[in-house]
Amino acid sequence: MNTARASKLNKLLSTQPRDIVLLSAWLAEQGYSLELQKQYRKSQWFDSIGTGALVRCGDQLDYLGGVYALQAQLGLSVHPAGKTALALQGKSHYLELSAKKAQLFGSASEGLPLWFKKYDWGLSVDCKLSSFLPPELGLVDHEHKSFTVKISSPARAVMECLYMAPKSQPLVEVYELMEGLNNLRPAGVQKLLESCRSVKVKRLFLYMAAKAGHQWLDYLNLDKVDLGSGKRAIVPNGVYISAYQITVPRELEAHV
Repeated sequence: MNTARASKLNKLLSTQPRDIVLLSAWLAEQGYSLELQKQYRKSQWFDSIGTGALVRCGDQLDYLGGVYALQAQLGLSVHPAGKTALALQGKSHYLELSAKKAQLFGSASEGLPLWFKKYDWGLSVDCKLSSFLPPELGLVDHEHKSFTVKISSPARAVMECLYMAPKSQPLVEVYELMEGLNNLRPAGVQKLLESCRSVKVKRLFLYMAAKAGHQWLDYLNLDKVDLGSGKRAIVPNGVYISAYQITVPRELEAHV
C-alpha cells in the first residue's frame, strides 16, 4: 500500500471508534472509494458483515455498534427502547432479559437495512416502527465502549412499553417498571405527554403514575394533554377506572 493510501487508512482508523459498523456508502461520502474499500478488505483491515457494511478486523461487534451506524451514518432515529433502554440505564427489574433480546424503536417512515436484519447479533432484535412520539424527543446519550448512541429516557421507555401493551408487553410488568421511576423531571414528562399521539399510552401512563403515588405527577399541567374522549377498554372483562376512562386488567388494579 502506498504512502497516501496508508495515511488515509490511518486517518480512518484513528477517527472512528472501534466495535462499530462502517457503511460503504458513508465511507464513500468521506472520500473512501469502493475500490479503496476493496483494497482494505483484501489487506484484511476490514471484514464485510453484509452488503454495504464493514467492520474492523478483530473488533468485538454487538448490536449497539450496528445502532451507532444507523444513527451516526444513516441519520435514522432507530434507538434502543422500552425495557432495553431501561436495562441499559440500570432501571429495569428484568436485567437478565437484556442479554437475550433487544427492543428497538424507529419512526414509521424508516426501516432497518438488510445487513442489520441478517447479521447474527447474538441475541434477538425486535424493531417497532411507529411515530406515536416525535423521533427526537425524550432520547438521552448512552456511552458504550468507545462510542455513544441515543437511547430512550426512562419516561419515553415506559411509554414505548405501554404502546406495545397489552399484546406483547404485560401491563403488570410495565407498572413494576413505573414504580421505580420516582425521580422523573416533570418538564420532560410534560413534553412527552403533549407530543404523544396515542390516547391509550397517555391514559395508562397517568393511571400508573397515580397508582404508584409519584410526586412529579402533581407538577404536570394535564389541561395541555389531549386525553381524547370516551371510554377505552384496554382489555376485556377488566376493571373500569373512571378517572382515566380505561378498563385495565384486574390483576393490575389489584397489584400493590
